Amino acid sequence: MDTVFAQIVRREIPADLVYQDELVTAFRDLQPQAPTHILIVPNKPVATVADVTDADEPALGRMITVAARLAEEEGIDEAGYRLILNCRAHAGQEVYHLHLHLVGGRPLGRMLSDPE
Repeated sequence: MDTVFAQIVRREIPADLVYQDELVTAFRDLQPQAPTHILIVPNKPVATVADVTDADEPALGRMITVAARLAEEEGIDEAGYRLILNCRAHAGQEVYHLHLHLVGGRPLGRMLSDPE
């Protein structure tokens, strides 16, 4: 599976990288929804949360710890931030390479709008 995120991990296309190690890569979103909007991806492509296996646990755990570290570095840890994992079309997943959104730097409001 080759995605734009896999190409960023391999540094084949440019991105504003803020973190990379042997398990995960983090970079700023090109269309930020808040002052801080960073995507954290496993280096090994996994299409969706539904495709996660036990072997992916180290990378998924690292995604969370990196998110907390980056929130502190961005200065949004005290006021609060949101971590978002979308899975498939109804959730709005656009790139089928699992990714965690770290979003903050302003009040984010309710998680979901009221049903119509």
